[in-house]
Amino acid sequence: MKLANLPLLGRFAVVGAGSAGAAGAVAGLTIGLIVYAPTAPFALVELAFPSAVVGWLAGLAAGAGVAVVRRMRRYQSALRRTG
Repeated sequence: MKLANLPLLGRFAVVGAGSAGAAGAVAGLTIGLIVYAPTAPFALVELAFPSAVVGWLAGLAAGAGVAVVRRMRRYQSALRRTG
């Protein structure tokens, strides 16, 4: 499935979860390698999953904000045309 085929909220949520999850994975791996290398994969998962959830929520909120702004602009332009 392409990202362009998703609804607006879904696009923002997927991008937010992916980018935050990737950043959390890199941070978890780095911290895990510094602290105790044999458990680094577990540190990666411990930081990547919560980061992805937070990124999903942030992306959802950003997508909702964009949707609201677009709807307000559409409504205002319709008012200008009719009135």
